[in-house]
Amino acid sequence: MEPKVQDFKSEIVAIIRSDISPGVLRSKLDDYHENDLAEALLDLSSVEQKKLFRILGQDMLSDIFEHTDEEETLKYLDEMDVKKAAGILSKMETDTVVEILKSVSREKRQLFVGLMDEEARNDISIISVFDEDEIGSRMTTNYISFRETLTIKEAMSALIEQAEKNDNITTLFTVAEDGTFYGAIDLKDLIIARRDTPLENLISTSYPYVYGHTSIDDCIEKLKDYSEDSIPVLSDENRLLGIITSQSIVELVDSEMGEDYAKLAGLSAEEDLNEPLRESMKKRLPWLSILLVLGMLVSSVVGAFEAVVSQLTIIMAFQSLILDMAGNVGTQSLAVTIRVLMDENLTGRQKFSLVWKEMKVGLCNGLLLGSISVVVVGLYIRFFKGATFGFAFAVSGCVGFSLMVAMLISGMVGTCIPLFFNRIHVDPAVASGPLITTINDLVAVVTYYSLSWLLLIQIMHLG
Repeated sequence: MEPKVQDFKSEIVAIIRSDISPGVLRSKLDDYHENDLAEALLDLSSVEQKKLFRILGQDMLSDIFEHTDEEETLKYLDEMDVKKAAGILSKMETDTVVEILKSVSREKRQLFVGLMDEEARNDISIISVFDEDEIGSRMTTNYISFRETLTIKEAMSALIEQAEKNDNITTLFTVAEDGTFYGAIDLKDLIIARRDTPLENLISTSYPYVYGHTSIDDCIEKLKDYSEDSIPVLSDENRLLGIITSQSIVELVDSEMGEDYAKLAGLSAEEDLNEPLRESMKKRLPWLSILLVLGMLVSSVVGAFEAVVSQLTIIMAFQSLILDMAGNVGTQSLAVTIRVLMDENLTGRQKFSLVWKEMKVGLCNGLLLGSISVVVVGLYIRFFKGATFGFAFAVSGCVGFSLMVAMLISGMVGTCIPLFFNRIHVDPAVASGPLITTINDLVAVVTYYSLSWLLLIQIMHLG
């Protein structure tokens, strides 16, 4: 018997809708995770939400709103007193606040910022100087730092003093006298250190860091590879500005994957549900127009083999088999190549090895699947179409051989095209996806009908 999964959201909604006093309600909700509380908000009516916002304090609401999307957060903020809303924003992660403020009118943004505390305003001004595609725009100023010359006792005192406002305390950062980044200390090491141990012995001076103006695309792999809970972000003068948390890294990776998925479909970026029709069309039409022309080319190639089809009409039944498998192989090779191209230090030899490897994969898979096709297609033609064994397996042999060749070539095409676009400094994710699908159709059609003409008509005289 499977264990019963506890429905925290329903429990929270029931508590909020009960008649218990505000103090007891607040105490009960304090036992739940902020993400569960954020999900429960969606099931509440506007009246119930307003009641809850009056009862809960700014600290708790700020933690809850960290787990809601920007649109929902703005809606919730609109339902409460503007001073309380500004207080909540002051306590939220700075990068999140900056993103929220971008979505409101200029007048409302000025009102919120004017009511926020001075420290929050300063933090916002630091992050606002970065473009949205720069890593500095995703950092938070919620971190703890102190001079590298402190004693263990002084460092512990600095930690306790700053921890009241900053809860990212797993990793502590040290700076030199001029404010430049010096290194990092693991909280556990500081806690267990003896009083007479030099702080210098605890500091990792080789700790990874990124510069604020570095583009997200350029440093996302570095952030993932280090797997640290937080990475310091530095100014061009090497001063510590903020940190990128592991949560932000996860969100960045998720966002990048979403953008890459959209690019593979030929879109410039992900579309959301509220995007205007005209904007969606502008993103899709350029590539669709190119593909229309290429599609006409594929159709004209099929027309060129009209004589082959008229003599062996049965081969038309297996065209989609060849096209689909060639397209699948090309898409798989494209995905592998896009992933490999994230390494900017890839050498020419490594690129050649990648092409060779994908061709070998295509060939081996083609041999296996082609062999299966020979048997299955041959039996189908013999028993369902009433053809002789000789004719049936001649056609199925051509289908299997064509499938193998098409998969071999498609593996090469799916690798070479993104490599070519990368070479000419065009984003291979944008340019390759739709193009490879159509080119592989062309490859499959030419391969299949050419081999059918050569093997079945010219050599075996089955036409």
